[in-house]
Amino acid sequence: MAQEYASGFSLADLMVPTKAATVFAAQESSLYMGGALVPMLNCPAGSTQVKVPKLAKIADPTAVTSEADSSSGIGDIAVTAIADSSTPINLGLYASRSVVRDVGGVDPAEIGRVLGNSIASAWDKAVTSAFGTLTNQEITDASAAPGAALMTVEDIFKAVAFIRGKGDTGALFGIIGTLQYANLMKDIGGASFAGGEFQNSAMRNGYFGTIAGVPLYVSSYINDADMGLTNKYPAAAILSMDAVKGATQGGVNLEITRRAEAVGFDVVASLAAGVAMCDAERGVLIIDAV
Repeated sequence: MAQEYASGFSLADLMVPTKAATVFAAQESSLYMGGALVPMLNCPAGSTQVKVPKLAKIADPTAVTSEADSSSGIGDIAVTAIADSSTPINLGLYASRSVVRDVGGVDPAEIGRVLGNSIASAWDKAVTSAFGTLTNQEITDASAAPGAALMTVEDIFKAVAFIRGKGDTGALFGIIGTLQYANLMKDIGGASFAGGEFQNSAMRNGYFGTIAGVPLYVSSYINDADMGLTNKYPAAAILSMDAVKGATQGGVNLEITRRAEAVGFDVVASLAAGVAMCDAERGVLIIDAV
């Protein structure tokens, strides 16, 4: 049975498939909305802020198990107080609107795909911008002109070494900018990786796989304009899941209302979410600074 075209008498035909397509497109298009890389916390209704607790490291771990009075043998265990603080994540509103006229047919899935992609793009830019305050690391190619330095796998090794040196032993992930993607692939295609399955896989389908235990992804938002950086040319971000965290309230929503003056519907997709840097030493932003 053919679907009735969208009009004031067929709101259900527009609402259900459009919302399904919007949520699906937003989740599939975004690197970070699903929470697999950057953890997403739930903000309770009625609040616009989530506070992420942070406990400081103990300067002298041996003090935790030492007796307060070892001479008597009955002293209490001395406990070193752990300093605590919190990082606030303030929610912002990301929204996209389309007007669907009564005149002519309409594909609800296409409307949802476009709106969902726009929400995903806005959110990914916000998260990537937060990477700008990670610990900076210069690209080893210092002889190149500003913005033209070539990133290599050695730069990834150095970033991982820095994070591990700060005591983070958890899972890491990396986001490579599109401008450096070709440079890194060229390095992988060199003699150093010749004959290995890693090189074969990378050259065959362009998938990085894992370098130094870090799964790598590509994003077009790793650049100075989207990240709001001056005199820095970001190449990649290597970080722990504890470095940056996000918060959301209700996920991606879709609302459709009748607008007579437009002879159609207002279709509005929205996301209430926020992101904040929690620990800059748990990540590295590889840059080419001027």
